[in-house]
Amino acid sequence: MSDKVKLMNIYDVLYRCFGPRHWWPADTPFEVMVGAILTQNVAWVNVEKAIRNLKEADVLEPSKLAYMDSEELKVLIRPAGFYNQKAPRLRYMSRYIVEQCGGSVDKLFEGDMYEVRSILLSWPGVGQETADAILLYAGNKPIFVIDAYTKRVFSRLGLLSSDASYERAQEYFMNNLPNDVQLFNEYHALIDELAKRMCLKRNPLCSRCPLSQCRWAQKEVLADA
Repeated sequence: MSDKVKLMNIYDVLYRCFGPRHWWPADTPFEVMVGAILTQNVAWVNVEKAIRNLKEADVLEPSKLAYMDSEELKVLIRPAGFYNQKAPRLRYMSRYIVEQCGGSVDKLFEGDMYEVRSILLSWPGVGQETADAILLYAGNKPIFVIDAYTKRVFSRLGLLSSDASYERAQEYFMNNLPNDVQLFNEYHALIDELAKRMCLKRNPLCSRCPLSQCRWAQKEVLADA
């Protein structure tokens, strides 16, 4: 069975098991970008609290966050943790959008995907995972997001080595899946759902994994795990 078939079979099984994940939960692309910064190193439930604070303060816009008092911003995003680092990152991102894109998030994403990616990677505190999450979920660009959950699940399936680089892992998915924004969106969310519920870092619940129940998976995919 080819890697292309394996990956689509895995997607189909996970989709039947978990259904659509409706990710990324946000009202605007800018909210997605803010969430991508805030979710670094913390659980999403904490990010939701911080975003709710920003909304209640009516500052969840580039023009308002860009020049907001740093201490006031830290108070609002405190639930997301690491606020001393995240506050200046949010202000930098917002200033860039205001000063370089006329305040338009859409304008930021107008260019070539990899040129936009280079811009995002030049921002303080934005690494490959955060940049790609912004590209996919805020910019609707066809790029596959790799995170620790992805490496955990697919190394256990024997499809990626446990020490695969970000670039190698991303290349594996993008070379073997249709170049489709919605597919990349849903697939990444489904992988994370599997990792959170069953493919745990310690004491994984393999007997409950929907993939382990599939005859094709046991025979073709899990054989190398």
